[in-house]
This record gives sequence, structure tokens and C-alpha cells, in this order.
Amino acid sequence: MPSYKRIERLIADYISQRYRRVVEIGVGGNPEVARRLAASGAAVLCTDIKEMAGSGGLETAIDDIFSPSIERYRGAELLYSLRPGVEMIPPMIRLARAINSDLLVYHLGCEIYGDGGDLIDCGVVLHRYHSCG
Repeated sequence: MPSYKRIERLIADYISQRYRRVVEIGVGGNPEVARRLAASGAAVLCTDIKEMAGSGGLETAIDDIFSPSIERYRGAELLYSLRPGVEMIPPMIRLARAINSDLLVYHLGCEIYGDGGDLIDCGVVLHRYHSCG
């Protein structure tokens, strides 16, 4: 478990130094990165397809990335997801394009989508599948 906390710390540090309004897609039962971002002063929304237990004061919303409520995401500078299913990447790219935000993904193992996007090494490898800049 400690290696997971290290991964989440590195990701949160990278994001918090660059973004102030973020959405975590598919947060599931692990809101550690979102908690760290909120503690750094970022505005954070956590979304998942089902009710999220243990959100601990984080703003949450039930939403399906395959049919997202686009207005919910407007104004976000970054959409990010940790260990999503690869089938979730195309709709996340479409959403990032629609709202003009960056999209970062931390994949499970060596799983990637397409060409893998732009690689960002922040101590772990993040894949940037869309950049608004």
C-alpha cells in the first residue's frame, strides 16, 4: 500500500503546481489525489458512475463518462483519471476537447490508449491525451 500512496502524492504534487480547477473522473473508492489537491487549495470535483463512499467533504457527482453532463465539467482546467479502463479514454478525450481542458491519465501497468499521448514523468508516468495549451 505505501507505493500507492507515493504514486498518489507524486501525481497530486504535479497537478497542484499547475492547475487550480480539476475533475477526477472515475474516483471510485480512492480519493487520495483529490484530497491532496483540495488541501492544496484547488477546486476539485470527483465523479464516478456510482455513489462514492468516504468522500470526506469532497465535492462529488454521479456521472457516466460515456454520456457525461458536459455542463458539470465546464471551467475545469484539467480532467484526470487514475487507472481507468482503456475504454474510458476516448470519451474522456472527447469531453476534454468539448470543454477545452487538459486530460491526464495514470494507467494501470503498461496499459495505454492509441499512441499513449504525451508522456509526463513526474516520478511516475502520466499520459496527456489532450492539451488545451
